[in-house]
Amino acid sequence: MTVEYKDYYKLLGVERGADAEDVAKAFKKLARQYHPDLHPGDAQAEEKFKEVNEAYEVLKDPEKRRLYDRLGSNWQHGQQFQGEPGFENVHFTFNGKSFDGSGFSDFFETLFGGAAQGGSAGRNAGFGPDSFSGFSAKSRRGRDVEAELALSLEDVSCGGRHTVTLRMAHGPKTLEVNVPAGVREGAKLRLAGQGVPLPGGSPGDLFLRVRYLPHSRFRVGGDNLQCDVWLAPWEAALGSRVAVPTLDASVELNIPQGTSSGRKFRLRGKGLGCGVKCGDLLVRVMIRTPACLNETEQELWQKLAQASAFDARA
Repeated sequence: MTVEYKDYYKLLGVERGADAEDVAKAFKKLARQYHPDLHPGDAQAEEKFKEVNEAYEVLKDPEKRRLYDRLGSNWQHGQQFQGEPGFENVHFTFNGKSFDGSGFSDFFETLFGGAAQGGSAGRNAGFGPDSFSGFSAKSRRGRDVEAELALSLEDVSCGGRHTVTLRMAHGPKTLEVNVPAGVREGAKLRLAGQGVPLPGGSPGDLFLRVRYLPHSRFRVGGDNLQCDVWLAPWEAALGSRVAVPTLDASVELNIPQGTSSGRKFRLRGKGLGCGVKCGDLLVRVMIRTPACLNETEQELWQKLAQASAFDARA
């Protein structure tokens, strides 16, 4: 059975002797590159992000890193190598427990996940929460929490830091969250260590799920925004320049002569997002006729009807 060996140093692109600062810098660079919020629907980028995160979780912790380095050098006994960086027909024993074909990442899940949590996987493997120095109750995590973060389209477009107050089981909690410009609805923002605390251990994480608040003018379609602009019949027939609202300021839109109701105009870069990733604003022209006419207006419309050869149904 072929088992994939994950070289955490290679995944982060650092030397084995890299210090904690270099490891953190490499992780932040790769995390920004592969973050799921920047690659919605890209399964390959999401998997890469998980691998990078997995590598960082081990290498940033001195005790986990020490065990990783030590076990890696001891696995050569009784194993067959087939090129770098993979191992085949892996069979090794650790702390009296035999591992066969479970994979490097699965083994570390048992070591750093099940064992640290004190769960059944850790107990069955022969080591519990106090088996290693550094894997005591303080290594256990509290429960993750998910909450909703309602944002206006203006907040989504600008991004930046926002203060939110959440109702937690132990009372209200006020936090600052950095909202990426153009964040998609449904995306989750992670606030490490802001979940449910565990007595004697570390708290879980807080995940804020983004929801767009309804807007009085705009509709959302991905990164694009849509809105309607109303014209008088003569503005559409003769052409005109009208002010169109955007999320930050109004812009002038040139309406060509003979524009029909329902025609759409695209204003590039006036949608959601930031920089080159900014969406567009799609403006739909709608024509509104006056509901009430005075005597002069009535005469003018009648003269127009008599003089014009235009047939709207032709």
